[in-house]
Amino acid sequence: MPVPGSALSDAYTRLTTAFPALAITELGAGEQLPREGGWVAADSLAEGGAGLDAFLEWDDAQVVRDYGQRARPDVVASFALHRYAWPACLLITVPWFLDRRVPRFPVTGVSYDRTVPELPVGRMAVRPHSFACLPGDPAAALPGARVVADEEALRDEVREAVAEHLQPVLSGFGPRMRRRGRALWGMATDEVVEGLWYVAHLLGEQERAMRELELLLPGATRPYVGSAAFRELTGPDGESLPTRDRASCCMFYTLRPEDTCATCPRTCDADRIVKLVATAAS
Repeated sequence: MPVPGSALSDAYTRLTTAFPALAITELGAGEQLPREGGWVAADSLAEGGAGLDAFLEWDDAQVVRDYGQRARPDVVASFALHRYAWPACLLITVPWFLDRRVPRFPVTGVSYDRTVPELPVGRMAVRPHSFACLPGDPAAALPGARVVADEEALRDEVREAVAEHLQPVLSGFGPRMRRRGRALWGMATDEVVEGLWYVAHLLGEQERAMRELELLLPGATRPYVGSAAFRELTGPDGESLPTRDRASCCMFYTLRPEDTCATCPRTCDADRIVKLVATAAS
């Protein structure tokens, strides 16, 4: 559960209320990160050893169970990175989006468990290192607060906080995925954008999220690759269908070539419209 009165508690409560597939527990200063049972600490993934091996075994088994076939090892690793990075980015982007507070999470401050059946995305235990906020924020008086000058400085904090957390994780996953540098950071860019875009839709703030993400990732913001890349298509009845162009491919096409994502670089606009209309109808 969020810690009452913490700088992040309101944002995490709103997140998990709108998106109950994910649970977040804030740890106190004296509490240890869980590492037993289904829990895996982020620093264990970054090390690229036995902890990562066990993490990948879960995805390997899930692919066989859901699709009746084995995926290539690099595809399994790509799926596994997505399943970790998507909620991990929300730990940073949601407090920024909702409350203009940007926490820092070194890999020693996050554990993840995706083995609880009633939590399809999983649960995360977190211990923030510090957080940035704007002048005038009441949270500026809390321990660990750092006041930055303005909105652009806060966006810098978001980019730096995500990179600080993901860089070691990407280093651990990279050899298993057979990807390096730009390809890995393309995936990171997509996780930042698509995670917040999805949650903002649940909160009824999708359009604001698109504007905020375009400012956050306008392009040429290394190490990220490309921009938020939103654009608009027109449906068969003249309706607006927001979409974006992913900077990377999740490799799902290797299992189901006919069933690519609506934002996949391999999906043409005509097919995107069909997929987006079907999603809206459901």
